[in-house]
Amino acid sequence: MKHLVFYASAFASLATAALAAPPLDGARILRDVKVLASDEYEGRAPASPAEIKTVSYLIAQMKAAGLAPAGEPLRTGRAWTQDVPLARFAPKGPVSVMAMAGAQHLNWTQGEEIAVRASQTGQTQLSVKDVPVVFLGYGVTAPERGWDDFKGVDLKGKIGLVLVNDPDFEGGEGDFGGKAMTYYGRWTYKFEEAARQGAVGFLVIHETAPASYGWATVKNSNTGEVFDVIRDRPLEAHAPLEGWIQRDAAAALATAAGQDFEALKAAARTKAFRPVPLTGVTLSVEMAVDAQKVISRNVMGTVRGSGRPDEQVIYTAHWDHLGVGLPDAKGDRIYNGAVDNGTGVAVLLEIARAFAAGPKPQRSVSFLVVTAEEKGLLGSEYYAAKPIYPLATTVGILNMDALSPTGKARDFSTSGNAPLTLQDDLIAVGKAHGRTYSPDPRPEAGSFFRSDHFPLAKRGVPAISFDSGEDLVAGGKAAGAAFSTTYTTERYHQPSDQVTADWNAEGLVADGAMMFDLGAQLANSRVWPEWKPGAEFKAERDKTAAQRK
Repeated sequence: MKHLVFYASAFASLATAALAAPPLDGARILRDVKVLASDEYEGRAPASPAEIKTVSYLIAQMKAAGLAPAGEPLRTGRAWTQDVPLARFAPKGPVSVMAMAGAQHLNWTQGEEIAVRASQTGQTQLSVKDVPVVFLGYGVTAPERGWDDFKGVDLKGKIGLVLVNDPDFEGGEGDFGGKAMTYYGRWTYKFEEAARQGAVGFLVIHETAPASYGWATVKNSNTGEVFDVIRDRPLEAHAPLEGWIQRDAAAALATAAGQDFEALKAAARTKAFRPVPLTGVTLSVEMAVDAQKVISRNVMGTVRGSGRPDEQVIYTAHWDHLGVGLPDAKGDRIYNGAVDNGTGVAVLLEIARAFAAGPKPQRSVSFLVVTAEEKGLLGSEYYAAKPIYPLATTVGILNMDALSPTGKARDFSTSGNAPLTLQDDLIAVGKAHGRTYSPDPRPEAGSFFRSDHFPLAKRGVPAISFDSGEDLVAGGKAAGAAFSTTYTTERYHQPSDQVTADWNAEGLVADGAMMFDLGAQLANSRVWPEWKPGAEFKAERDKTAAQRK
């Protein structure tokens, strides 16, 4: 664990600026989750009829709370929404996948051995015929670490098999900082690298531990429609073929080529690794693709500041989930998304009600509910690229994603250990609430890169994502860990992520009260949270220092 550096003077300024937190209403939080996660809302997919219901509900709740619209400028004021233009790609008809492994013909089933994403290149037909396959280790090129898994090999006309996570995962130490995942370990990076390398595509080899979720999550997230921002040159960002392959299927291909899969994995952990062609192994894929341009929407309301209204404290959460997809074992096809992220949205709305009902803060406090997080953080990425309010005078981003409905906890956490004074501020608020900070229990999952604070963080805005604790008042750490494990394996990105009778809103209220206090302190102070020395996004924030008085 890194030693935490506390900034006493900043905390003192924040502490004197606190607003008294009005009581948050757990019944209202549960009501909002139950509405948004009901079958009527059909899993809240972007650019679907369910989006209209979801956005209308969010606007109605913000209006009722007394917020002002904070979306795109209109001639008569502001809208409640920000249009987010997206490209939507969906499989059209059956998907055919066949591997040749020596003399064997392996006909794979989409969603079982393999999960091929609808091609995002703009092509209406993905047609891959007898393309040779190369094992590429972790698929990483990191010059600053002296690391290159490609060694100048020409990948044009080839498909790469790449391991999920980064080279330090298996051993827990090395050039990538140990167990904590770097961005090189994210599947998004690997697909970006496939395009840069000019490959036909990459298949990420799925294993539950390094991915941090099971195959059901992969299948449900990748075999239906996928979205992207609209690009002038999509082939610069996407190879034609992007997908995942089950570990055992990848190992069978290695064996057919006379290779040992575990030996290949071991070699991939070293700088000396070189790409390994899988002799005699080819892959063929046929998929018709329905490609459309669509408009989705972010929703934004505000409590305008009384003293420095141009300075923004922004709460964020994503309203979308996976919509209607493949049926589970019970035949349920609606991915309700109660925990992910009905909880974050409901707590955000309750915090908004508290701010609107109380005295006006000095700085503006805004509430941004974004679309298409499940499609690659696209709503927050769009806002970060085209912000309604300047990023230079955005005080901080307080994100909430998938809070726990298990009752009160003695601790709390964040997604990743952010090198930010803002995280220190949160820890101080938690202490005042009688709660202790637990570092991200699974840094290998790369959570810092997986939620809506990240597109703003990488542009320099101080941004954190709050996580509920696991040391439960009722049941301790064992009960909290058991819930997390069960949720990840049995509910995450599955139709079973629904509100159940054992939900306890007391923890959601406690989490919301902490987040309200942090936002209130920031909104009534002159403090600007900062990245700490050495943080990778500090230089970007420092470029705009003159705009913050």
